[in-house]
Amino acid sequence: MTEFVTLETTDEHPGIGTIRLNRPPMNAINSQVQDELIAVAAEADGRDDIKAVVIYGGPKVFAAGADIKEMQAMSYTDMSQAIARLQGGLSAIASISKPTVAAVTGYALGGGLEVALGADRRVVGDNAKLGVPEILLGVIPGGGGTQRLARLVGPAKAKDMVFTGRFVGAEEALQIGLVDQVVAPDDVYEAALTWAKQFTGGASQALRAAKLAIDQGIEVDLATGLAIERHLFAGLFATEDRTIGMDSFVENGPGKAKFVGK
Repeated sequence: MTEFVTLETTDEHPGIGTIRLNRPPMNAINSQVQDELIAVAAEADGRDDIKAVVIYGGPKVFAAGADIKEMQAMSYTDMSQAIARLQGGLSAIASISKPTVAAVTGYALGGGLEVALGADRRVVGDNAKLGVPEILLGVIPGGGGTQRLARLVGPAKAKDMVFTGRFVGAEEALQIGLVDQVVAPDDVYEAALTWAKQFTGGASQALRAAKLAIDQGIEVDLATGLAIERHLFAGLFATEDRTIGMDSFVENGPGKAKFVGK
């Protein structure tokens, strides 16, 4: 059992798992939360009944950052041993091979934003404040922030956020591509569920391959990316869903296949 990070499913939204951050008052991400994120992300990835994942911090705050009080007393030696766990925990959502969406209300700062950056999509309330203020503590983002942020919004915008530590509001975040949808705070979770619901009846192996092809492809040159795509594309011809999808298309037209996730 985990204390601060849970994985929940409901009959009302079958096929969707919600990873819930719940360490009041601000969901500060300490070492225990990091470990629990790794464990819960692995569970969500491995469960066949979960087809898509929502990451949610609750109606008031997503996560206001790492637990600075815990870090304050750490030495270089301490952190050099702890950084792999910290980065692994804050990057855990990125390890899920299914469609993921972060539902953000209020603050998503430092490690909290790094958790959200690991998702495939970010839906935020119009009250959201996002940022990587680590520079104000004399450090830099250490949970993937310098890397995922730059890949998402480009190096110039990432440097502006990292160098200044400033908070970005919801509309600016949408404008620069940091988030994908802005809604009223009370609608954030439902909007994330609506996006995730699209994939509950989808071809799970094809979705997994699509995510892997994109995530790996953007890290390499075009020729290597195309080789990755070829390999993953051909591999899907060993799946039941490929047969179901193509047979259904030929017999009934597009969009009517009933996939089985195998």
